[in-house]
Amino acid sequence: MEKKGQVTIFVIIAIIIIVAGILIYTFFPGIRSNFGESLKNPPAYMQSCLENELFDTIEILSLRGGSIDPPNYFLYENNRVGYLCFTNEYYKTCTVQIPFIEEHVENEIKLALENNVNFCLDSMKESYEKRGYNINLQKGDFEIDLEPKSIILDLNSKLSLQKEGSEEYDSIRVSINNNLYELVNIAQSILDWETKVGDAETTIYMNYYHHLKVEKYKQSEGTTIYIITNRNTGEKFQFASRSLAWPPGYGT
Repeated sequence: MEKKGQVTIFVIIAIIIIVAGILIYTFFPGIRSNFGESLKNPPAYMQSCLENELFDTIEILSLRGGSIDPPNYFLYENNRVGYLCFTNEYYKTCTVQIPFIEEHVENEIKLALENNVNFCLDSMKESYEKRGYNINLQKGDFEIDLEPKSIILDLNSKLSLQKEGSEEYDSIRVSINNNLYELVNIAQSILDWETKVGDAETTIYMNYYHHLKVEKYKQSEGTTIYIITNRNTGEKFQFASRSLAWPPGYGT
């Protein structure tokens, strides 16, 4: 009777484990992806490994004027908002600090993600090897491209997998939906006004781009904070400029 009771307990425990496994597999697709689909598809593996870091990096630099660690900044609402145009003199228009914002932002994202990219590639390679794959990974110099409505991370790496058959991947890309491209180009246009007349009329942009909100906040020492926001998505890019500043008490 004791043996029969023990067998019954083991059977019940086994059934519970099986049922729990089925429930987890059914109701937690993220877990299912990590153990199944992402391993069969290297692009999906890299997408799941890198997209959160890509989003986080973009959020940080978008609040800091396009730089992860801006060398010259104005502290605004606890954010180090980088100057894209600056002069420390009065009565003079500013000088652009970063001539090509789009290229600068792409390079900042690349520098921030370099370690993550290497980690994810190595992790993917290890995952396939543990499951009996012969894998040949040739790492390349990855690139970041800001494009209309999307940001692309092109790994420029070649990958071949062999097990029962063979698979070849000449290009693996990670992409996210984000229109930072548009926001930084609006910022570039605003800088043209700042260098020429020391100020920009934000309503012009909102009249033409109805989905955008363009704000400017004048600070007491002459700095202007510009905030460009996509009304539909909440995506934001902000930067600082100090141009045509007046001394304290001027005109009073």
